[in-house]
Amino acid sequence: MQLMSTVNLNAANAVPGTPLSTRREMISRRSFFQHTSGGILGAALATTLAEDLYAEEHKNLERHIYDLKPRPSHFTAPARSVIHLFMNGGPSQMDLFDPKPDLDKQHGKSFFEKIAGEVESPGNAGALMKTPFKFAQHGHSGMWMSELMPQLATCADDIALIRSMFTTNLTHEPALFKIHSGQELPGLPTLGAWVSYGLGTVNQSLPSYVVLADPGGLPVNRTQNWQAGFLPPVYQGTRFRASGSPVLDLKQEFEEPQSITALERNLIGQLDRLHQKQRSSRPELGARIASYELAARMQLAASNALDLSQETSDTLRNYGVGQSPTNSYGRRCLIARRLVERGVRFVQLFVNFQPWDNHGNLIGGLKSICNQTDQPIAALIKDLKQRGLLDSTLLVWGGEFGRLPIAQGKNGRDHNKNSMVSWLAGGGIKGGVTHGTTDEIGYSAADNKVSVEDWHATILNQLGLDYRKLAFYRNGLEEKLTGVTQPRVVKELIA
Repeated sequence: MQLMSTVNLNAANAVPGTPLSTRREMISRRSFFQHTSGGILGAALATTLAEDLYAEEHKNLERHIYDLKPRPSHFTAPARSVIHLFMNGGPSQMDLFDPKPDLDKQHGKSFFEKIAGEVESPGNAGALMKTPFKFAQHGHSGMWMSELMPQLATCADDIALIRSMFTTNLTHEPALFKIHSGQELPGLPTLGAWVSYGLGTVNQSLPSYVVLADPGGLPVNRTQNWQAGFLPPVYQGTRFRASGSPVLDLKQEFEEPQSITALERNLIGQLDRLHQKQRSSRPELGARIASYELAARMQLAASNALDLSQETSDTLRNYGVGQSPTNSYGRRCLIARRLVERGVRFVQLFVNFQPWDNHGNLIGGLKSICNQTDQPIAALIKDLKQRGLLDSTLLVWGGEFGRLPIAQGKNGRDHNKNSMVSWLAGGGIKGGVTHGTTDEIGYSAADNKVSVEDWHATILNQLGLDYRKLAFYRNGLEEKLTGVTQPRVVKELIA
């Protein structure tokens, strides 16, 4: 019957004068798709050609010049730069910033059965475990902090503490991708790359996005933590070493007169522009050329920015430079200040591998990493404030997730995606604020919850970037840091 229908349709179409109503009655589903497939392919081809040949007329297309020149923000905002103090491993919220009297009372009680599906290592799960550390209130705000952070406690009125943050994965790799790039997938642009793409940088002799990784080793996901993803490579984080030559192979192998060097660079520049002009349909060439030109300008600027001999002995002592165990992190915090002072847009500090990942020896592990970071971070806040830079510099502290209220083994804590802690300071953030709460034992965010997307949107907002407008057109889609979600800017944190 179907075959006859199709034959009748073909016959009717072949006979001149066949009424249109007769043709419609004879159309089968198969013949419909046979006749329309060519039109669909043609429409798709036309759309593709329109985007390639008339891209400038497409109102949603992003710019096609990719460089680090300063760009206007979407609206006026206080922050001009960000220092992201990333605490890889997952800091324990109930041992640092969120005291839980009920957890103390219920210490030793069984709780695993209630959260079995949220425990990464159920074989080592124990009972509820109280914090071994003492808490006290600090500053005019009365902010609660653990005894592990005595120096940061003196800055309590300068920071906004988020107790009710949460994420979506309890495994390091996807959680790191989530906190840095908004999704649990590799290959996407990170927060620093998005900021550089949106705003560029003031100092054209330094990268817009600098990473100060721990010399002792890279974190989980390694260099993917500061990748540009599908954004042009000029927005990728540039890793600086905290001692020695800041960037490997930065200086020329052989010394030559500056006049010769200038002639070489001018010639190379002319050849680059000619090559780019002949290939105007490949905008990524501009980003690559800009990267090479930046590398040449960095030869002097980067070395100067990392030269701590220019600092006073009091400043070095405040940061803990030359002291144990603060020397390494203190140097990087001081370099971060020197970089934002010189117009770098986004500076990111990592610590060695996963020092906050306290599956065992919670007491020793937390004491060790707090001893390394507490003094330098407090010194950074005070130094920025004293120099008038805190108002224009947004400080961000936090990890990829939190820890569980139950014990792992005898004296550790496992990963927890349902509750984590972060704090912000400077850059138009209201100091002395504690935002949100967790449940009675610190397991899950309860009131005024803050998602990773909310956190990203708030950071962008303080830089004058609207998360809805910061987009990159790719494969027919407007890609955003916050994806297709509808986050909210946490206005309770904003001064």
